[in-house]
Amino acid sequence: MRIPTSPFGAAGVFTVLDPATGSPVGDVGLADLAETDAAIERAHRAFPAWRAIAPGERARLLRSFASAVEAHIDELAALEVAGSGHTIGNARWEAGNVRDVLNYYSAAPERHFGRQIPVADGVDITFHEPLGVVGIIVPWNFPMPIAGWGFAPALAAGNTVVLKPAELTPLTALRLGELALEAGIPEGVFTVITGKGSVVGERFVTNPLVRKVCFTGSTEVGKGIMRGCADQVKRVTLELGGKNANIVFADADLEKAAASAPGAGLDNAGQDCCARSRILVQADVYDRFLDLLRPAVESFRVKDPSAEDAQMGPLISARQRDGVAAQLYGADVAFRGQGVEGTGGFWLPPTVVLPRGADDPVWTQELFGPVLAVMPFTDEEDAIAKANDTEYGLSGSIYTRDLARALRVARGVESGNLSVNSHSSVRYWTPFGGFKQSGLGRELGPDAPDSFSEVKNVFISTDG
Repeated sequence: MRIPTSPFGAAGVFTVLDPATGSPVGDVGLADLAETDAAIERAHRAFPAWRAIAPGERARLLRSFASAVEAHIDELAALEVAGSGHTIGNARWEAGNVRDVLNYYSAAPERHFGRQIPVADGVDITFHEPLGVVGIIVPWNFPMPIAGWGFAPALAAGNTVVLKPAELTPLTALRLGELALEAGIPEGVFTVITGKGSVVGERFVTNPLVRKVCFTGSTEVGKGIMRGCADQVKRVTLELGGKNANIVFADADLEKAAASAPGAGLDNAGQDCCARSRILVQADVYDRFLDLLRPAVESFRVKDPSAEDAQMGPLISARQRDGVAAQLYGADVAFRGQGVEGTGGFWLPPTVVLPRGADDPVWTQELFGPVLAVMPFTDEEDAIAKANDTEYGLSGSIYTRDLARALRVARGVESGNLSVNSHSSVRYWTPFGGFKQSGLGRELGPDAPDSFSEVKNVFISTDG
């Protein structure tokens, strides 16, 4: 497996570790401020030619990029397993998601058109004008998909992109940058720059040539980015934290709800802002649900992420593992699932806890680890109140056979993405984003290119 190299390195190097073993995978260079500014300047210089390219040609280049990703699915997946600890099945899906998102937005250049608005004494038309340079800051939990959700619609709308992966997980982003060039995307149009958030990410915020910042990560850091961008009235899209509810009513298919709950909350070792980590169960079936949940959690396959049947791998780092373990200290643990020991990696077994009240940290805080908290509720009103009793509002699920109830509860829960009798949060052809402190703006869906453009209105007088 070839480890992609970074053209940057003035600020030193970072050693990427395999989360499953703790062993070094490779060193990646870290950009300093001057290298960051130079990358932004190159993107700025590349912008006029990219925005002027014929829509059909831009569409063709995006499809070529998608084809290049398709040809390297296995390579990208192997890099993600080694550098991020993702299971091989998930990693293949994630690489395929980048391909699919590029193909989806390759249709946008020829269809991202304005309108003719009826007016008196003239003609009024609107244009979608690209912003310029877009800075995209990608987290470590889903390096490939979240990168694609930003750069595909941004490029389709005619912008140039500078993308910063997380320090912990830069490998697949670097390879995507290479594949973009191999596919014919012009130099400077899509640049991957590796470095620290305090250097590269902060410069995206302060450099006036960057016209928009897309950030996925913690709510605390997102607030700082939003404050910094306000100084230049710079556009932002923020996808932040989540503490999502999985609401199970007494009339639900309990077997299905319990069997699917581990995947909903433990996928990627629970390092998912959409994880359904809070399970609300109607009191009448609370004990029965716990009886069904236990074997589902205990049989959840935690093992070497390169194994084809692995369902959960390690956490991303020793720091993340130790932080989650510390938050569990003293918690009321109902039961645990499989663990992995003796590899030197960053493993933690799936854990189900019973909160001691609505203010229990395991119930209120985003632990970002393989932890499920289960609490009873009485009726619809109580379920909605408990689901909404959080600063977040990103995702969630509702299990019931009563469609009217499902719609009432879905309208009542303050969340941007909800699923009924399902745990699906993200489809690239539908909008994705959060309420409250889970973020600002929407990604994906048919309207995503709009968020990377300005609407220009032009009136042409026909008087006289």
